[in-house]
Amino acid sequence: MPPADNTAALAEATRRRSRRARTNAEKAISVAQRTGSPTSFAAIAKVAGVSRSWLYTQQDLVTAIRQLQNRQPSRQRTGSQPASIASVQRRLDIALGRIKQLRTENSDLAARLEMAYGEIRRLRGFSHPGGLDPERQRNNVLSRTPRTTAEN
Repeated sequence: MPPADNTAALAEATRRRSRRARTNAEKAISVAQRTGSPTSFAAIAKVAGVSRSWLYTQQDLVTAIRQLQNRQPSRQRTGSQPASIASVQRRLDIALGRIKQLRTENSDLAARLEMAYGEIRRLRGFSHPGGLDPERQRNNVLSRTPRTTAEN
């Protein structure tokens, strides 16, 4: 016995389901337009009981939703929100305070480094304008004089 040919019934069921989805989507758009409820594709699809991907395939419904979104921007933000002026001002004040603190710290460290270099120079004996201080210079001269053969 050959299999029953039910393609006509399946095609009719598909047409009914498609008409019902379209009608539900149109109603959801109309309700959103009248009530000012959320107009995102996800919200319309949820109310209509259809998938977002199906909704995006219906070009006239996409156009209607976008027009509705342009007329009535969403009241709630779904993405990141821009910072308020007060928030930006607060962040700027904190950054400027930190810069001031770092400049002070940098100046203090530079002064300490200068002191350390001065101490190194003093310990090496280069603190006098002529190079060595007089005592070290005298000791250096004495150590460089050639020794006599009697001292060897």
